[in-house]
Amino acid sequence: MSETPKRAAGARTGFRALDPLLHSELRLAVMSILLGVESADFVYLRHETGATAGNLSVQIDKLARAGYIAVEKTFRGKMPCTLCRMTDAGRDAFAAYVEALKSYIG
Repeated sequence: MSETPKRAAGARTGFRALDPLLHSELRLAVMSILLGVESADFVYLRHETGATAGNLSVQIDKLARAGYIAVEKTFRGKMPCTLCRMTDAGRDAFAAYVEALKSYIG
């Protein structure tokens, strides 16, 4: 017979749900970088995160499909350039994620 663990006196309850899309280390890193800049290109994001090009591409696509970032594919001269910027929805989601995280540490 198993017992339900008893909560210690003064134990915290009411942890807020963390957005699973932002709870991924790489996606959180991308959002954190974009929070402080107007936009960032793919090469810069790859350098700053240390991610492989393939993994970063997949994670950027997930953030874009969620509406958290906008992706613009352009050219610099003859070289393709992928620019990413955080959307208002992304800023709101990031702020909500930080507030939810505070329920775990505050």
